[in-house]
Amino acid sequence: MKPWVEKTLKVLIASLEPPCSEPNELDWKVDLSSDSKRLGEHLMAFANHPGGGTFVFGLDRRGHLHSLTIHEIDEIANKVANLGREAVEPPVKIDHQGINFRGKDILLVHVLESDIKPVHRRGKPIDDTFIRSGGSTRRADRHDVGSMMLHSRTPRWETCHASLLMDDGDVIAALQIDPLFQMMGKDPPANNEERLRWMENSGLIERQPSGGAFITNLGAISAANDLTQFTAFAQRSARVIVYEGNNRIKARSDTSGRRGYALSFQQMHSYIMGQLPKSEVIAQALRETVPLYPSLALREIIANALIHQDFTITGSRPTIEIFSDRIEITNPGKLLPSKTIDRIIGTMPESRNERLASAFFLYNICEQRGSGLMRAGAEVELFGLPPIRFEEDSSHFKVTLFAPQSFAQMSSADRLNACYQHTLLKFCSNARMTNKSLRERLKMPEKQRSMVSRLIQEAVEKGLIAPADPANTSKRHTEYVPAWAAREITLHN
Repeated sequence: MKPWVEKTLKVLIASLEPPCSEPNELDWKVDLSSDSKRLGEHLMAFANHPGGGTFVFGLDRRGHLHSLTIHEIDEIANKVANLGREAVEPPVKIDHQGINFRGKDILLVHVLESDIKPVHRRGKPIDDTFIRSGGSTRRADRHDVGSMMLHSRTPRWETCHASLLMDDGDVIAALQIDPLFQMMGKDPPANNEERLRWMENSGLIERQPSGGAFITNLGAISAANDLTQFTAFAQRSARVIVYEGNNRIKARSDTSGRRGYALSFQQMHSYIMGQLPKSEVIAQALRETVPLYPSLALREIIANALIHQDFTITGSRPTIEIFSDRIEITNPGKLLPSKTIDRIIGTMPESRNERLASAFFLYNICEQRGSGLMRAGAEVELFGLPPIRFEEDSSHFKVTLFAPQSFAQMSSADRLNACYQHTLLKFCSNARMTNKSLRERLKMPEKQRSMVSRLIQEAVEKGLIAPADPANTSKRHTEYVPAWAAREITLHN
């Protein structure tokens, strides 16, 4: 039994207890009224009501039951469904169930609560709407309309439809979910109905009471067998370009995937790692060949690019470009207004695509605690690479990882950035940056202490970092925090 049917029956039984009366959640009707206008008003009222509401056809105003024929049930269900699509806006979602109740065949037509409120008469102002009150339907007043608008939820990008209505078999063929269960370490559903139910509960599809389902944007971008089958995503798969040198003059390879991000992520990551320059190291007396860049850092940064892109920007896609001296990961969209480049590491997680981020976390692809870039930064320091470079323009955000460089080879800007990022990573780990810790991060010996001291002083003068304790006069043992953190500490004190 559907959950809404079970809930409706409980309310119906209670409403028929003496003295019987209609509650806000139900509307009793003997049969289909010829007054379509009034029926549309009841639809609006239920769609605007918290939890929605249900028509009970086959029940008169005195609470007496009357059996309906199969023909009557089909006619009523079709009439209400048509009104839900054509008489109101936004269209309302409807489900129905014929049941035998106390020996009578009746019809329950359930109207789901609308996310977007108020649901109003099609082609009319939003104040041409109705609500349930005292067991009846009445016109909403200005206060009611304002309250509904406050509780209205704007549809998120992930919930919008990526496909036309498809039958169940085509949905199952278009999406591949077994690999998702492998990522989660779980067994896949045993049959098609369980598969469809899981996809619906996970937001990959939106099933329709009349049959079939729409594949959502989340479903397509995550688990599509072929993204090119979805118009909005035909040119949205990640692109990996490998160049011969340190510029874009000659490309050695140019590859784009076709499957959904979650399905193709591990394969793409492995492919990228296989294209990277290698270096030889001695480990346990054996010579090993390892990539120049940390796998974990690349994994987190690429996952971030896929998740946080702005899907409203057309003609662009996430791109990973591999040069001889660097890797550039670019995605469409700027940072959210609440984010700044100097605070991007270590801040609380926030995404314009929250459900996509949650899905990637569930599939064990990335972090959801805001620690992904912290881990990437820590790995970059462990590998002794130059600092991560973050850049944004009017429509894109770019992250660059550089091949190993000595302190002398780094630009002045990268040295300062290394100092700031190290201070930030220390602060986010509840520690403090010192001359010694920065020398260790830059792989510099004690004899170069003075060079590091000058770098620290320059970072202080440029307002990037500040002493954690302004009262401390010992330069040798001074600890540092990001300048913004020092200001916050001062304000709290």
